[in-house]
Amino acid sequence: KPIRNNKHIYADYTVENVAFESLPGFYVTGNLYLPKNFNGKIAGVVSPHGHWPNLADYGRFRPDVQYRCATLAKMGTAVFTYDMLGYGESIPCLHENPEAVRLQTWNSIRVVDFLLSLGFVDEQRLGVTGESGGGTQAFLLAALDDRIDVSVPVVMVAANFFGGCACESGMPIHKKGDSYQTNNVEIAALTAPRPMLMISDGADWTSNTPQVEYPFMQKIYALFGQEKQLEQVHLAKDVHDYGPNKRMAMYPFVAKHLGLHLSRIQDGQGNFQESKVLLSAQELSAFTSAFPRPIQAVMGDEAISALID
Repeated sequence: KPIRNNKHIYADYTVENVAFESLPGFYVTGNLYLPKNFNGKIAGVVSPHGHWPNLADYGRFRPDVQYRCATLAKMGTAVFTYDMLGYGESIPCLHENPEAVRLQTWNSIRVVDFLLSLGFVDEQRLGVTGESGGGTQAFLLAALDDRIDVSVPVVMVAANFFGGCACESGMPIHKKGDSYQTNNVEIAALTAPRPMLMISDGADWTSNTPQVEYPFMQKIYALFGQEKQLEQVHLAKDVHDYGPNKRMAMYPFVAKHLGLHLSRIQDGQGNFQESKVLLSAQELSAFTSAFPRPIQAVMGDEAISALID
């Protein structure tokens, strides 16, 4: 029973504010971007966001998130971007909740369910992309849910860095006592042989991707005879973000593998033209005075932990 309200209509796409229950009483809050006009089945993209230190500029309300979601919608896909635990409107518990990695990843799986429940999203053309902690979600979701056909984790796949946050390294998911230990590269490799684009930069833990992580991933894809399904873009002068250079690398990759219309965002010279419409956090909020949070919403760390158990 998703809650959908306050639809914003533009020339090439629409944006709706959405909330749905991933567990009884836990509401996933986000925005659904759709092409304004379409016929038949369209692709779907799951769009988690990362961590940012400035609380006035983070999450699904960030300009870079809005730009990529709107542009992907113009290309002909249904995009759902949603709050990570403790961010934006996802306030039932703190982001540092010990169950964060399990709950966030479950929410991402339920986002796939939500997109497919719309009736017009093609179950054979589903993608996921996010940056930083959203990049972790991108490869965790692809590893666990084989309905994901294309994965684009941005600035996150590194052999020597787990993320350090409860939503990335919690439980813990990389080791159990002294019996075994793994890393994000091996987890990301579970996506093989489905298409994956690894985007890295020169200013964070992905600076060695061309020499370390990407060659390892190539060997994994080679085991399936699917080396061409794996691509890598390294931006040595870029920093830790989902900035313009990274988005320009992502658009043609997902267009190729999800059957999107790249020409819809190209000018006469073939340059990509992103939507530059920005909405405020209030305009994008699922819960407002007109649409209050349901009374059955579960709140508090203890209640959330009991709910997921």
